[in-house]
Amino acid sequence: MPGMNFSNKISNKNSADHLDKLIFEKGLRARNVVVDKKLDLLLVILSNGNVLQDKISSYSRLRSASQKQLENWELISKGVGIHWPELNEDLSVKGLIKSAALSKAIGILQNER
Repeated sequence: MPGMNFSNKISNKNSADHLDKLIFEKGLRARNVVVDKKLDLLLVILSNGNVLQDKISSYSRLRSASQKQLENWELISKGVGIHWPELNEDLSVKGLIKSAALSKAIGILQNER
């Protein structure tokens, strides 16, 4: 339209979400995954050396998988997520951090009783 000044430029804006900042701006990534069905244990080793821990049974597709299927994982999006091709399951680092934080908070509250 004549006289109108529209800009078609796309600008990157920093995220207001702290987890998104850690992952997408600071480069926090999954580096390795350890799964042990017998112990109901999922460990995700992050690029900063921290380890996230969760239960395999927290995820229905992982819960019903064999140990061999659990070990067949791959990092996706350069470590932003984990994919199990045989199980059609994807977990994000962001979701795992939230789950770990919630589990820790619940544990602290239960210990205060």
